[in-house]
Amino acid sequence: MTRHADIRQQIEGLILSGTLKPGDRLPSEQELVAAHGVARMTVSRALADLVAAGLVVRRRKAGSFVAAPPSEEKLLGVPDMREMLPGHSHAVLKRAVRVAGAADRARIGALPRGARVLALLVRHDSQGVPAAMEDRLVSLAAVPEAAGAEFRDSPPGTWLLDRVPWTEAEHRIRAAAADGAVAAALGMAAGAPCLVMERRTWRGDQPVTAARITWPGDRHEVTVRAMRGPLRG
Repeated sequence: MTRHADIRQQIEGLILSGTLKPGDRLPSEQELVAAHGVARMTVSRALADLVAAGLVVRRRKAGSFVAAPPSEEKLLGVPDMREMLPGHSHAVLKRAVRVAGAADRARIGALPRGARVLALLVRHDSQGVPAAMEDRLVSLAAVPEAAGAEFRDSPPGTWLLDRVPWTEAEHRIRAAAADGAVAAALGMAAGAPCLVMERRTWRGDQPVTAARITWPGDRHEVTVRAMRGPLRG
């Protein structure tokens, strides 16, 4: 067995046995090089094989992490708005750093009094047409560098996915009527039906972010297709 295949098999065994769980961070390439006494190219090839097998995801500037099972990623994952919307562009409409109030703490999770959050209001467009409004809170205790981020090249969700591994996500989907501000931003009538998707993510027991995405009801839908195994007995 080649050295890269041996490294890949060892990591794969830890993942399949449950020793490494979805969201766990793998040792860095430098750490694997030192542990196995091989060239960095060998380690990089082993990790590339694990990525190709769907067992590992690599996040820029963050490292390599155990991937969620495909069914969980589809239903409970954290999608990238740039991948969801054809011809995606975005605009940060409001941005503020503040001490989290009671409403902020209720939205994002257990934050201590005095904790700071970054509050963002972002419009997402698809091929030049307003497609969604994003109302997001980011815990600066979890992601202090977000305080200085301008989100010009990447929307906040993409920026976070590239830098901060999440280990748990909670979703809530509901119908709502567009209020005046949302209706104006999305080019729809006040009171028109909307689909609201609320998501919170954690890294371990630390809250990371809470996002509320509002989609015009006539421009978005959620489809889930499930398959059952063969009947037995």
